[in-house]
Amino acid sequence: MLISYSPLWRTMSEKGFTTYDLKYKLRLGGSTYNRLKTNQSVTTHTIGLLCAFLDCEVQDVMCRIKSDKETE
Repeated sequence: MLISYSPLWRTMSEKGFTTYDLKYKLRLGGSTYNRLKTNQSVTTHTIGLLCAFLDCEVQDVMCRIKSDKETE
């Protein structure tokens, strides 16, 4: 199973937020930001912070992508 944070970048764009906002207003660390950009795991605490900051739901931040094994 793969998690994608593509909904996060779409939600940010729709709501007028930038990566600057994540880094300096939310104070998201550089390593966490890089993990999001490369679809690596982050904590549920981070997901909660993003949802609160962007005033959105979890599905507006992340989605599950089925692996090839799941579709067989």
